[in-house]
Amino acid sequence: MPTIELKIEIKSNIETCFDLSRSIDFHQISTAGTNEKAIGGRTKGLINFGETVTWEATHFGIRQKLTSKITAFERPFHFRDEQQKGIFKFIVHDHYFEQANDRVIMKDVFSFQSPFGILGKVFDKLILKNYLKKFLVERNNLIKEYAETTKWKTVITNNR
Repeated sequence: MPTIELKIEIKSNIETCFDLSRSIDFHQISTAGTNEKAIGGRTKGLINFGETVTWEATHFGIRQKLTSKITAFERPFHFRDEQQKGIFKFIVHDHYFEQANDRVIMKDVFSFQSPFGILGKVFDKLILKNYLKKFLVERNNLIKEYAETTKWKTVITNNR
């Protein structure tokens, strides 16, 4: 099972980073390159425990849908989203947050597996792991940019 672990330090407060990470609106901004749109379940605002969201996006030239559910939630320290429906055999994404003085340490643990047996495993190792890591790094860098400025207020002020 491929797993991606990332860590980033953000000069902000833990609540802002946590809320940006679970904001449907921010996710759509951060994934403009793959044209991700929330089309089912919670489609705006801040997703909470037990809620689902269905995303429609284009990856590798293929339009696809993926439904995620928040299966663990301890604001503002951790939440987990898990694929309920989609092209993957499974996706489990844990988001961890820790306040360290004037900085937040944000950590992602993203585990996934493609379908298609041995061919899927080869694809995961050779292509997909790097693709998804780049995707997550870009998203985290945008969270950092928003959280360290007042940009976050354009996304989550009215949703708290």
